[in-house]
Amino acid sequence: MAIPYNSITIKHLTLFSCLLSAILSTGCATSTVVPSPVEPEAEAAPPPLPSDWVPVARYDRYTLVELTPQEAQHNLLLQVVDVSMPATLHATVGDGLRYVLQRSGYSLCDDNPEVAELYELPLPAAHLQLGPMFLHDALLTLAGPAWELQVDDLARQVCFTPSLEALP
Repeated sequence: MAIPYNSITIKHLTLFSCLLSAILSTGCATSTVVPSPVEPEAEAAPPPLPSDWVPVARYDRYTLVELTPQEAQHNLLLQVVDVSMPATLHATVGDGLRYVLQRSGYSLCDDNPEVAELYELPLPAAHLQLGPMFLHDALLTLAGPAWELQVDDLARQVCFTPSLEALP
């Protein structure tokens, strides 16, 4: 028994064969690019970086970290401190200043005899907890308004002098 071909089956076969030949003909098409002759040139210097360019490193998938030091790493008095001083019965302002300066990179100068009266003052209870605040502000808070902060960046020392406004 013979299966009669109808016109729909023939149209489908014709369409299928046309599509197949189109796909095969495009898959085999290649193009070649003839390289242009390269003349040896002197090595050029890389172009200058823009002034607003900031180098970054990728950490994890979505985190970029700037490869520049933070401002508090340049100016150590801008580091943020949050200090809870040990509560001792006879803590002085000098003890508080030394405690705040621990691990800051600075030390307290002790060579000025006129600042000894500041260092010997009792530490107020309000100063047992300081921060978070900048190291500069913590030092000024401990000393009070009658003293000015002097910073020797070369020796990394902080000193205090009486304020001109506080003198009689």
